[in-house]
Amino acid sequence: MKSARIVESFPAPEFRAGQKQALSDIRAAYEAGNDVVLVRAPTGSGKSLLARAIMGCARSKQTAEPAQATGAYYTTPQVSQLDDVAADSLLDDLNIIRGKSNYTCLLPGEHDTPVDQAPCARESGFDCSVKHRCPYFSDRAIASAQPYAAMTLAYFMQTAGSDVFGKRDVVVIDEAHGLAEWAEMYATIELSPERVPVWDDVGVPDITGADDPLDRTARFAETLAGVCSQAKDDLTAQPELTPEEVARRDRLSELISELNWFVDDYREPESQTTWVVDQSGGEGTAITIKPLDPARYLHHTVWDRGEAFALLSATILNKEAFCRQVGLDPDRVALVDVEHTFPVENRPLYDVTQGKMTYEHRGETLPKIARLIVRLMAHHPDENGLIHAHSYAIAEELADRLAEFGVGSRVRTHTKASRDDELTAWKASDDPEVFIAVKMEEALDLNGDLARWQVLCKAPYLNTNDSRVARRLEDDQWAWYHRTALRTVIQACGRVVRAPDDYGATYLADSSLLDLFDRAAADMPPWFREQVDRCSQPTLPAFDPAAAVAEIDGSAGTGSRQRSVTQHRNESASSSGQTRTDADADQRADHPLSDVWGDG
Repeated sequence: MKSARIVESFPAPEFRAGQKQALSDIRAAYEAGNDVVLVRAPTGSGKSLLARAIMGCARSKQTAEPAQATGAYYTTPQVSQLDDVAADSLLDDLNIIRGKSNYTCLLPGEHDTPVDQAPCARESGFDCSVKHRCPYFSDRAIASAQPYAAMTLAYFMQTAGSDVFGKRDVVVIDEAHGLAEWAEMYATIELSPERVPVWDDVGVPDITGADDPLDRTARFAETLAGVCSQAKDDLTAQPELTPEEVARRDRLSELISELNWFVDDYREPESQTTWVVDQSGGEGTAITIKPLDPARYLHHTVWDRGEAFALLSATILNKEAFCRQVGLDPDRVALVDVEHTFPVENRPLYDVTQGKMTYEHRGETLPKIARLIVRLMAHHPDENGLIHAHSYAIAEELADRLAEFGVGSRVRTHTKASRDDELTAWKASDDPEVFIAVKMEEALDLNGDLARWQVLCKAPYLNTNDSRVARRLEDDQWAWYHRTALRTVIQACGRVVRAPDDYGATYLADSSLLDLFDRAAADMPPWFREQVDRCSQPTLPAFDPAAAVAEIDGSAGTGSRQRSVTQHRNESASSSGQTRTDADADQRADHPLSDVWGDG
């Protein structure tokens, strides 16, 4: 790595406030002998530009020794952020590669066929006459040959050990705060009728009732891997497969790899991975195998892929804790803070707490929050608002109560399936709509008038019924628990203020948020502490539904924004004739690994 090139590699014609100093600090961190630099860059600091400058420090093929790694990788967990990179003219030398399912075949009669289901995937020994023009293999060839390759974190991890994407000099990981959680999710094995094509061919034991649940799980995994291997071999031996059989073969291959990884890691005496197993229904029911702190998995999929690393995020809150989670030596890791340039008065926090939103108190508190939202709608009559509902159950009840109050014409909701479409429609609407959203705390840019206010309905604590969470709390990892929730809050607060001259208000509706700020105070970045210290109680208008919808065009009709989540749910329930294949397809489409399913 040639860290001295970092400033000259900056792709923009001029620096924003703090960027040049940040590059100088990053350079100094590498020159001090650190292999990994954590770059804590708040919203609006231009992380992608900093990333490109760091990538520009990678050795080139022209100057490197034959055995030395060259070039750089850029990865991000979010597909939407990869889209942003693709659209940024300052980053046009980042060559983007996506999973096969994102490309369609060029062959006659196959123009609607994804590449992972094309004749090359269906027919044994198929010799494609246009492979050199295939959009997937073309993008892959370009990305593998050029100095800078950009991809999702899922694709990056999935290609570990491939001959195409080998080790590079520099690896930049954006939104790296969730690296441990993403790795845990990627390494989680879901064994269910929807996820295991040979489910009916194996007897699923009662795992949790065994004397040693993990050992019993490992023995079952070995048996299941053998059955999957035989089924895969039977498919591979066929001269031609249907698209459904291709999907079955690919899933079997993935499952074999997942099961073998688990068994090998579980039986490895030196492995530091802790595994937990869930099976709520006993014999014959679904099993989930989950890793805790999968450092070994990360070494294989990430740390062995580069010489030097830059991990970018606004919310890496504790260096030592982060390093423990991802298997890094803190002595080889530097933390660089990028200056926050957004005036604190442009990003106010308001205490409008209505009580606790824990499950036992939700019945009392949620109706109060619904009334609060009506008052906020009247307070912001001509401005878009975002409601962070935390869960679909909360979103559903809020939407229904707001409809009962007569303000449904200004409210838009979404389901898992309609998320992107409803988000796009909300942004494009000429009316000042209020969007009740679930899991939109990250990777959402609401610059300017796209949203001027938002509500946090619930402190985003992880579910303590999750076996991984429960295990960590049994080990007294309460600091991790509070730090994880704080990180989500900080991410959410950044959705509506995206530039130094932008402004947006965040309203705190759950009193547990104030408690969280106290419990996680030691991990709070100074710039966010400044926000918290300025938190105040606003003066709001009285409850008046008519005032809340006064700016809505009366001719707008009901439309999709008035459709509650309950209606969406009922529609889904009415189509219960799904096949196993259909259900699996739905699950795959919503899964973070959907970008790379089917890639070999």
